[in-house]
Formats: sequence, structure tokens, C-alpha cells
Amino acid sequence: MSVHADRVAVIKQKLEQAFSPTFLDVVDDSEKHKNHPGHDGHAGHYTIVIAADCFINKSRIEVHREIYACLGEMIPGEIHAICIQLK
Repeated sequence: MSVHADRVAVIKQKLEQAFSPTFLDVVDDSEKHKNHPGHDGHAGHYTIVIAADCFINKSRIEVHREIYACLGEMIPGEIHAICIQLK
């Protein structure tokens, strides 16, 4: 398993524990960023697609802040960039 695949598993675990999502997909986009930080084992680029009941009636900014807080210890050492898509 690659460094980034391990990180995807950790990201999923953290998000599942924090938000009990009804839908969750985490995609490693690091390969799309060759010659940019996040490639070859450095901090990666990830897309998170998530839906959770706890996000109902919250603004997009509130949800993004909660996700960044959940993953905060991984930023910037393991996560360079996150694209968050809410379902």
C-alpha cells in the first residue's frame, strides 16, 4: 500500500468517527500534481465527497471548518490540499 493510500484510509477513518457520514469518498489527487508539493510521498492532494446528517442546517463554511479541524493534525505535513464536495 502506498503512502497516499494509507493516508486515504486514515482520512476516511477520522471523518467517519467525527461525522458518521451517510456517504463518504476520499480520492487521492496527488498524481495530478506532479512537480508540485504533494507528489512522491510528500503531503498529498485529496478530494473529499461527504454527506452527513450533522451537516444539515450548517453553512458550507461551517462544514469546511469542521472538516479542517478534524484533519488539522495532518495539515500541512500529510495533507497539502483538500477539495471538499458536499452532497
